Amino acid sequence: MNYEEIFSKYEEKKISGRYIHNENIEPLLYQDTRQGKAEIIGKSVLGKSIYSYKIGTGTTKILAWSQMHGNESTTTKALFDLFNFFDGQSKDASSILKHFTFCFIPILNPDGAKSYTRVNANGIDLNRDAQDLSQPESKVLRQIYEEFQPDYCYNLHDQRTIFGVGDNSKPATVSFLAPSYNEACDWNDTRIKAISVIVGMNKVLQEFIPDQIGRFDDAFNLNCVGDTFQFLGTPTILFEAGHYQNDYQREKTRKYIFFALLSGFNTIYENVIVDNDFNFYMNIPQNKSTFFDFVYKNVKINYDSSEKIINFAAQYNEELIDNTIFFNAFIVKIGDLNNNHGHVEMNFEGKLFSDSVENIPKLNQKADFCLDKSIKIVNGAIKL
Repeated sequence: MNYEEIFSKYEEKKISGRYIHNENIEPLLYQDTRQGKAEIIGKSVLGKSIYSYKIGTGTTKILAWSQMHGNESTTTKALFDLFNFFDGQSKDASSILKHFTFCFIPILNPDGAKSYTRVNANGIDLNRDAQDLSQPESKVLRQIYEEFQPDYCYNLHDQRTIFGVGDNSKPATVSFLAPSYNEACDWNDTRIKAISVIVGMNKVLQEFIPDQIGRFDDAFNLNCVGDTFQFLGTPTILFEAGHYQNDYQREKTRKYIFFALLSGFNTIYENVIVDNDFNFYMNIPQNKSTFFDFVYKNVKINYDSSEKIINFAAQYNEELIDNTIFFNAFIVKIGDLNNNHGHVEMNFEGKLFSDSVENIPKLNQKADFCLDKSIKIVNGAIKL
């Protein structure tokens, strides 16, 4: 399967960027080629529609949901790329649709998506509500799970730019997890089925983004949806869409999530489960929070009437203002950065720090400053 060619042909151009909500996807769900596949399956706290998109005639059933956290939109984009692929009626698409029946929930948390928040309108993290089922969105997902009775669940998320892969200096562009089903993090047939799919996806992704695939922490929490579904006996896979170099809008990452989805379907279809899948899975390096958006090295400051050389780092805050996401950089660490990396790293070789406040970098201060009064840093980056 030529993944690059398929993505290039079927990428959904009408949605892009980080701010994706119901108003973006509703016209796509109800276009002519999708009649009868999309339906409203429930309402959010604020009365917004929660949609499902069902397609396929096969005996193997996959339930997938995205934007459980409203500000995690990359996988939603990849789902609409996938819908276009299915609509294209290619030989590959037809084969998949004959083997599988899919139920997709492209935005489980429409209120959070509109306000660009992790939580729903009641301030509840839906991924910690799997036992209480206190929220309407959580109840919708559980009802669909019980009615659809999936053979596999795909829990689709984004992760922050802070994550790297193991001890290397590359970002975790895509990460996976086969969630635990008990406190001991034991392995049973259900969990082994999930890791077999992950191993297949990782094998394909390594061809495109080598050493940029991570394994998420498997600490057990039955309040989490993935852990609950794994506990209930359904192989469940957590997807985490992360950072690709210079891709803050996550248009590159959406492509690799699309690749992962297709390659995962192929893995299930081919039913290739080998004895050493467990070892292959455990050899995927675990995510580590080692990255900052900006790292500044060897900066001179005047402190207590003496000169010092320091390192410090800045991180973006994502803020929704007038329906636009702004990335605003703030200083978040000063001092030892030996075990950290920057998506952008700058070595200022002893140039003197100055700003409009105290001429010393401070935590939570906006990353606007000068070096030797000749290099101007605005919102974290060098102003050209």
